[in-house]
Amino acid sequence: MGNKNNNYNNSCDLLIKNANVVIPKIGIIKCNILIDDGKIKQLSKSIDNVSYSRSIDVNEKYVLPGLIDPHVHYGVFSPIEVASETESRSAAVGGVTTIMRMLRVYESYTQEISKHLSASVGNHFIDYAIHASILNPSQISEIPYLYDQGIHSFKLYMNLGSTDNRILMDMNPLENLHLPKNVHITDELCSKVLASSSNLKNAVVLVHAEDNETCAKLIEEKKELESAKKKIGPEKENSKENPLIKWSECRPTTSECIAIKKIMNMGRQYGANLYFVHIGSNDALDTILYEKQIGGCNAYVETCPHYLTHSVEYDNLRGKVVPPLRTKNDVASLWNAIKNGLIDTIGTDHVANTLNLKLGDRNDIWTSLAGFPGVATMLPVLLHYGVIMRELSLVRLAELTSYNTSKIFGLYPKKGTIQKGSDADLVVIDLDLRKKVTPEILYSSSDYTIYDGYELQGWPILTISRGTIIMENGIVYEENKGRGKFVKLGPSNNNSNSD
Repeated sequence: MGNKNNNYNNSCDLLIKNANVVIPKIGIIKCNILIDDGKIKQLSKSIDNVSYSRSIDVNEKYVLPGLIDPHVHYGVFSPIEVASETESRSAAVGGVTTIMRMLRVYESYTQEISKHLSASVGNHFIDYAIHASILNPSQISEIPYLYDQGIHSFKLYMNLGSTDNRILMDMNPLENLHLPKNVHITDELCSKVLASSSNLKNAVVLVHAEDNETCAKLIEEKKELESAKKKIGPEKENSKENPLIKWSECRPTTSECIAIKKIMNMGRQYGANLYFVHIGSNDALDTILYEKQIGGCNAYVETCPHYLTHSVEYDNLRGKVVPPLRTKNDVASLWNAIKNGLIDTIGTDHVANTLNLKLGDRNDIWTSLAGFPGVATMLPVLLHYGVIMRELSLVRLAELTSYNTSKIFGLYPKKGTIQKGSDADLVVIDLDLRKKVTPEILYSSSDYTIYDGYELQGWPILTISRGTIIMENGIVYEENKGRGKFVKLGPSNNNSNSD
């Protein structure tokens, strides 16, 4: 009887042998990982008497918790039943095991959310959660309904005001049709969203912090100036302005600071949980840190890989994004903040568009689309520019890309760590592997990347989602399409990453 129990306790579906396991907040442990029924059954130094269906010897390579990308736009340029396949496949290539979709719907969520959830089923390679954007006053009353559906995070686009406010909604499922809308986010709407969400346990409000009035006024002035110059005569070729500098000047860091101060003051009235998305400037970061010291509400900071690798000197329309790319000093400042623990998470702000759509008919900074793909390159970029070049620790990397996100959004301990009982969401990395980035190896519906031609050192070689191998050596196993599940967000410890 004793032997039988012993054999049972030491049996598993998948055994990961000889791993250097990176456990957030703890360190790196050399051990074996027993995976059974999609969960981590045990971390064991010894594998004597262990029976298994399959084993993989990773030869002392590092194993991280599967990445959680908290900021992915998909379903905007192709309907969700298509986009969920292409973009979750791309995520799996990059070692991402959970993607969090920024859903934009202008109609009633009570009517629309079930359609989006239904169309998502059967198409994802990896798990997914949803943030709901609140885009008009009528959606505020639907926040409790969304919360009951397992959607506990709500996004405010403070960059959209009375003008310069055109934005694409997510396509209707089963309809390949772009859906542009004019959206006006008022102070009153922001305040009501904070009030409603703060009544719900551990709900989080995501904030795109740019002051619309500041940006709209500067953009209008710049366009008028350009128009006046054209009347004088054609511009000389060598006097052409770097479009990314122009874009940054029209959306200055002061606009971010104004919006941050405003929403933090509102947040204090309700003890809100604020999550600042895509912070890419030193000024914005400093403002958040200053406001956090005053207290009164929680504030979390997300940055994106592109703010850690690209500045305005990229001088290419592919790099148009909101908020804009900034200076080399801003890039350096963000790396310091990462090392000093001042940034909580990294999200990609992945946008699955094509280069033709991105650049538009006029090929200029005003009409080209903001955003670009990034979900597949997040981990290689952070390994190369962070771990290899700047000696960023793998434990800190795991905290930034998985653990902190899982804590903030209520996914922990189901996801975000490697411990007994957690989902077996894992990524094995090879820190010696060098590969050249091309759009083809990233598997997205996008046909370009801002990292095209870059040779990066450090790549994921194995992606495991709930115990199933999804990607191996850059190849995604097609039979796993549809394995990804909708993850409902749960209670979270909102002070988790201050420890």
